[in-house]
Amino acid sequence: MTYVLENSWAPEPAPAGTWQITLTNLSDAPLSDFGLSLTSITRIMPTHQLRNARFHRRAANYHEFSPTDPTPLAPGESWTFSVTGLNRSPFHRNDAAKTAWITGADGGVYPVQVGDLTHAGTIPVLPRPRLPAGRLTLPFALLPWPNAIDATAGDAPVILHAAAGSARDDLRLMMSVDALHSRLFPAARKIFQLSAVPGSRALRFAEEAGLPAEGYRLTFDDDITLAASSTAGRRYGLVTLAQMLHGAFTDPEFTFPRTGQITDAPRYGWRGCHLDVSRHFWTPAEVRRVIDIMAWHKLNLFHWHLTDDEGWRAEIMAYPELTRAGATRGAGLPAMLPQLGDGPETRRQFYTQDEMRDVVAHAGALGIDIMPEIETPGHAASVLAALPRLADPDEPENSYYSVQGYSNNALNPAVPETFDMLETVFDEIAAIFPSRYVHIGGDEVAANAWLASPLAQALMERENLSGTFELQSWFLRRVKAMLTARGKVMVGWNEIAHGGGVPPEDTLLMAWENPQVGIDLAREGYDVVMTPGQAYYLDMVQSDDWLENGAGWAGPVPPEKSYAYEAEGDFPDDLRHHMRGVQACIWCEHYTTTAWFNDLVFPRLGAVAEAAWTQAAFKDWQRFARQVRLHPTL
Repeated sequence: MTYVLENSWAPEPAPAGTWQITLTNLSDAPLSDFGLSLTSITRIMPTHQLRNARFHRRAANYHEFSPTDPTPLAPGESWTFSVTGLNRSPFHRNDAAKTAWITGADGGVYPVQVGDLTHAGTIPVLPRPRLPAGRLTLPFALLPWPNAIDATAGDAPVILHAAAGSARDDLRLMMSVDALHSRLFPAARKIFQLSAVPGSRALRFAEEAGLPAEGYRLTFDDDITLAASSTAGRRYGLVTLAQMLHGAFTDPEFTFPRTGQITDAPRYGWRGCHLDVSRHFWTPAEVRRVIDIMAWHKLNLFHWHLTDDEGWRAEIMAYPELTRAGATRGAGLPAMLPQLGDGPETRRQFYTQDEMRDVVAHAGALGIDIMPEIETPGHAASVLAALPRLADPDEPENSYYSVQGYSNNALNPAVPETFDMLETVFDEIAAIFPSRYVHIGGDEVAANAWLASPLAQALMERENLSGTFELQSWFLRRVKAMLTARGKVMVGWNEIAHGGGVPPEDTLLMAWENPQVGIDLAREGYDVVMTPGQAYYLDMVQSDDWLENGAGWAGPVPPEKSYAYEAEGDFPDDLRHHMRGVQACIWCEHYTTTAWFNDLVFPRLGAVAEAAWTQAAFKDWQRFARQVRLHPTL
């Protein structure tokens, strides 16, 4: 790298302070007549003051600048400029420029090395350890911890073989869990096999109709008996055995039960994990790896966030534009510019329908349901870039902005083709995803969206609607009818209830803004999944230390907070039946690398998994801290 960008922030003037950017020329040639582009989650607002630079344009997190002084930047010299009038104060070191590049006078694009955001006048300290050393209550590697265990430790690890006469379906399931273990830990010793070997113990399968659908019972004696009433229960029992064997093979503090019993079933039926593949694209292999990790944690619902402002990732045969334009970002493109850590190169990233079917099959073989998300009506900048005819031609540009800085980014309910497009998309999505659930987003529509659209104004007058959220509810009731006609249950973020909402029957809402929202929705008759940012958003920073990475709007979320959080909270007893379960959310604005994924997601995903499975009375933070180190990462 021969060009280096450094940026710092000072808290004055309030409320958002001053952002200072310095570009240094370390090349051997002067730099003249150039522009600087960068992506930054801290954004320059329309009303701002800029010193020593010209500001050419901003599109959400993409910014373009050039020097006011035409004098060439000589080798070894620096150009510094500053700006006030930011969207908010930065929270941490990753809250300014993530990527940058220079566009030269010859049209060439040259990469720039970017440093962390520094805090002027403050010496940063290293973040505190996220986990204590922990301690074991029993020497068995189990996460999530079972709800009833009474077992004595054996002297040495063993391998398990299938008892003679085992049914072929049970053998297949046993080998499926063995293969899962091998994918997650490729260098580890095998744990199951079909035939006996010296020192192995037999595993027998039994039907026990009285056990819950996802429950199991393991009885340890000379042989081991796994009893369950369903395939799901047998699979979770096998995962329990696999975890204990893996721990016994890899860590001398762990062993395998000699005698005793484990009787177990999950606390909640909905044990979910969401993955945003729009802000940062994850390959099909990486998505399958996430699903494998979920299976190891006994999670059962994968929420695939396939579309957002930054990219449409699902191939739709009837609308190839959605992935031709809506899945392509790059410098110089007319609409889909680089965002959130992108470089200048053009990248087209999406999943073909065959790739999505393959992921669905992979998850299904592990007992995991995949719920696709098609964002509507907001977070639709990628759709409108691909299908500009869906906009009202008479709606002024930049008439409203989303919280992420996108202008006019919501599908217009007054454009008839909007519904034709959604009908077609849902047809193709329903043919790929067998899940009963389709998530339609419904969040973060700007409070003044569509108010400058003549078509929307005429529609509101005809339908006697007042304001953005009543129009949004009118729109979403039509979307719900589409899904109902296809045998699907509508799922959305908690804002679906704004403006009158949609009927609560066969509607599931996710409470993300704060825990009280879930209780309020349940009181309105909605079934809810609890996924508050203050505990279960795995993109949140893990402490208030400046050197942490991640988002900061919900405050620091250390692993202990994710672990200790009780999603039922203050739910009144008469509303608790509406609380369906819990879900972790992996939003990827800050996930520019696999390393950052691992740093932010783990160990908190394990904390949410234990909260989803293990009854509150049997949770133990110190035991969890010792156990979670054995678990896989991406």
